[in-house]
Amino acid sequence: MRIDVLTLFPAMLDGFLSESMIGRAREAKLLEVNVRNTRDWATDKHKTTDDRPFGGGAGMVMKCEPIFAAIEELQTPGCRRIYLTPDGVPFTSAKAEQLAKEQHLIFLSGHYEGVDQRIRDTIIDEEISIGDYVLTNGTLAAAVVIDALARFIPGVLGEEKSLTSESFTRNLLDFPNYTRPAVYRGMSVPEVLLEGHHGKIEKWRHAQQLEKTAKVRPDLLKKQQP
Repeated sequence: MRIDVLTLFPAMLDGFLSESMIGRAREAKLLEVNVRNTRDWATDKHKTTDDRPFGGGAGMVMKCEPIFAAIEELQTPGCRRIYLTPDGVPFTSAKAEQLAKEQHLIFLSGHYEGVDQRIRDTIIDEEISIGDYVLTNGTLAAAVVIDALARFIPGVLGEEKSLTSESFTRNLLDFPNYTRPAVYRGMSVPEVLLEGHHGKIEKWRHAQQLEKTAKVRPDLLKKQQP
């Protein structure tokens, strides 16, 4: 998979792209991520990418010219052009899995008061929000989406089974996990996990998932209803 990220702050992704799972996936050629500075497509001597909004109001709006030029140069046939914005469609695990099947993604990171609406109307395929809050720009949002979708690319995860049991995969939150020692400061690991009976363990874990989901995210249980 190839991903291009258009941002005014490319250095924000330096550490993220070189560490942990994403870094290993890039080294193994399972994932290609290119960070592009939107200013590289500005044509004036000051590399201007924003201007005052028509109609007045606070803040600045990102201009059409650099973004149109950048996307039109980077796009390939069939690629998905995605704008990260607080007023987009909520990001989910299902969306991450869907995006992981694409061959080429372009992520546009907004800044200031967002981008000129004509960009959104003509050269953006979908708009994604990672939550009901506002960031200083969309670069971190792009990182979140990349991290989530990378888990669904074959070969990226060391333990593929984790995809079927982690939170949100089946509209259930994750079960509690424990490791050695079996007793720490008087706190013991649940006995069922020490017995080695896989059937009982799976049943216990599912019960724990249902209990936690009902307590923390009851809305997810409603999605399981026919």
